[in-house]
Amino acid sequence: MRRIAIAGIALLASLPVLAADAPKPVRHPELDAIAAAVSPKSLREFDAALVGFGTRQTLSDTKSDTRGIGAARRWVKSQFESFSTDCGGCLEVVTPSQVFTGKRTPPQGVEVMDVVAIQRGTSDPDRVVVITGHLDSRCTDVMDIECDAPGANDDASGVSALLEAARVLSRHKFAATIVYSADSGEEQGLYGGKVIAQYAVDHGWKVEANLNNDIVGSPLGGDGQRDANSVRVFSEGTKTNETAEQADYRRYHGGEVDSPSRNIARFMQSLAERHLGDFRVRMVYRTDRYGRGGDQVEFLSQGFPAVRVTESHEDYTHQHQDLRTEGGVRYGDTIDHVDFDYLANVTRLDAITLAALANAPAPPDGIEIKGQLDYDTTLSWQASPGATAYRAWWRDTTAAQWQSSRDAGNATSIVLKGVNIDDWFFGVSAVGADGWESPVAFPGFAGSFTRSPPPDANPPAK
Repeated sequence: MRRIAIAGIALLASLPVLAADAPKPVRHPELDAIAAAVSPKSLREFDAALVGFGTRQTLSDTKSDTRGIGAARRWVKSQFESFSTDCGGCLEVVTPSQVFTGKRTPPQGVEVMDVVAIQRGTSDPDRVVVITGHLDSRCTDVMDIECDAPGANDDASGVSALLEAARVLSRHKFAATIVYSADSGEEQGLYGGKVIAQYAVDHGWKVEANLNNDIVGSPLGGDGQRDANSVRVFSEGTKTNETAEQADYRRYHGGEVDSPSRNIARFMQSLAERHLGDFRVRMVYRTDRYGRGGDQVEFLSQGFPAVRVTESHEDYTHQHQDLRTEGGVRYGDTIDHVDFDYLANVTRLDAITLAALANAPAPPDGIEIKGQLDYDTTLSWQASPGATAYRAWWRDTTAAQWQSSRDAGNATSIVLKGVNIDDWFFGVSAVGADGWESPVAFPGFAGSFTRSPPPDANPPAK
């Protein structure tokens, strides 16, 4: 027995000590203050105003001041302009548009216009984080422009979240640029997402993340399940735009669960644990809900990291439905089904994520890994602008979150003694002088946050 005990102690001593290597999470008081500034009352006012336009269907009236998509767009623009006045002109408001034809448009096509506020970064303005929600709504018939389509949850809740994030975050300054985009045309074919993603490409934005908020206003599902303490964050596992050669490398060496989008989701989960009490992120390892889509898909198609934020339990009687009562069931997406305390927690998650990403340096790029036929693992990477230190991370290949790390100082390489390359997944984060830390980036193309030209893509309609 004594020999067995000694052998066990020797074995433990030979293994990397995960707990000892894990750093103490950094808590930023600025993020607590941002979360505290989010107001359920403000969110209710935004949502009620959007519902008040009767319908926001993409093909609806663009001339009226009181009804239709045009009035809604102009109202959102006025809100952004008001926030900009309050912050001394810190927001640039633009309305990019394109004309689209498709199965859900008239033969002559339709102009799809987004309403976008740009909060320029102070020192790294070309690096951009984007929050989106879709302004348009619909009834059962996606082509019906006359019916009342309040769209209180799908997706006035998402637009209200990005408006409130803009109201709160415009009072602060950040190194990187934050963009708030109220998209149109989502229900007709993800067209508004295409508009803002193309605008990002055309203007040379280095998009680090898109947080697409779509259906984020209720904790109560149609099956009676209720969870006021969680929100789902969907993220793709492998990049939409990887080549066949890159896919072959990934299949052999790993990376299926380490796209930059997936590491944005991990970043959000970690932030929620530190700053949002019992409100948590449920990471879902899918691009979107099964067989469905959202505007984040267009960012992914352009090679940008993106996630979808959605309530944990959906009620399908409140989505894409004419207002009616049948068999004692009320159908329709009305404001009485929106829980603004819940929506406030989702908005807090959005706001602190945008702030943390925009304050931190960019994730390292050009990460390479070596360790074949060795007992140690070597990581190297390119320097990130604004970074003063780096941290190497690893986790068990079946673990959801990063488990262990070692500081590399300001070097751009590290040797992880006693950590075998065969047994773990690895990554690197960048840390700024004030302790803000980037998401972890996985080695190689599979985990790189840097955009590469995408192949042709045909994203699914919602």
